[in-house]
Amino acid sequence: MAKKYRILSLDGGGIRGLITAIWLKRLQDELEKPLHNYFDLIAGTSTGALLACGISKGINIDKIIDLYVEKGREVFPARASRLWSRATRIFSEGISAPKYDGKGLEKALKDIFRTSTFGALKIKPTLVTTYDVLGRGPVVFKNDRPEYRKLKVWELCRASAAAPTYFPAHVMKLNEAEIPLIDGGVVANNPTACAIAESVRINSRKKPENRCRLEDFIVASFGTGQSIRRIEIDEAKEWGAAEWAFPLIDVLFDGSADSVDYIATQLTDPTNYFRFQTQLTDAYDDMDNADHTNINALIRIANLYIDSGEGKKLLKGLVSRLLEHNEPS
Repeated sequence: MAKKYRILSLDGGGIRGLITAIWLKRLQDELEKPLHNYFDLIAGTSTGALLACGISKGINIDKIIDLYVEKGREVFPARASRLWSRATRIFSEGISAPKYDGKGLEKALKDIFRTSTFGALKIKPTLVTTYDVLGRGPVVFKNDRPEYRKLKVWELCRASAAAPTYFPAHVMKLNEAEIPLIDGGVVANNPTACAIAESVRINSRKKPENRCRLEDFIVASFGTGQSIRRIEIDEAKEWGAAEWAFPLIDVLFDGSADSVDYIATQLTDPTNYFRFQTQLTDAYDDMDNADHTNINALIRIANLYIDSGEGKKLLKGLVSRLLEHNEPS
């Protein structure tokens, strides 16, 4: 039987990462071993970076789901707390300060990853996407690279989740230089293309008898829900910087994810490509709505998709492929 190279890719999407976490839990329930045993490469952006590093570390997926449900309000505080935080930051950051100060996000990440280093994660490579606003270019961290192995996992996830207008950039020291990093979603909200490109590079350096080609890649790509909120003609024509501030981030992230999905369908064997995505029909598409009602709506949408129709078919097909090819490449 021909060898397969198994890729797991996880989109960004803030609190909507709860949808992905539930789908991953359902995948885990169908398999015989923890998820990190079934993939040769894992990539994540923003909330997907948290999920990717959690899986690669071997953290129980139930614990990650609990993080979204129980800590969501600490990461994305309610209006009163948020306004108080902004008021206290006006003098140091100005009136256009980010929506959140990032302290709740940092605490949640430290609670789950503690002092774990990037190089200690089980899946090699694990990829985390960010964007360097000083050097004006993407930075894709890979835990099989010596220069990145000692970096703290929580810091990489914090940088990858620093969505513009929502959180401050995260400054990290790399090669003796301080670099301000923001959400990887500005370049790869769906990191599947990055994951495929890295997989091609890795396999091109193997001996011919051990090499996997594109048609040998099994790609599991998980979204965080597709926005269906309309932007009307008058709004699109009349909005300026203030009105576009938050909708623009969502539009860019969604557009980026969809374009990568198209690229992946053209590159891979259709029998080996599994894209999990659903419309957000009964939940808010905001990346930061962590109130009780929306959390429950996200849970319902995730379960409904994976229990019927396309989601159920995709899950069955992916499980079959992973169990058929459950040895590392």
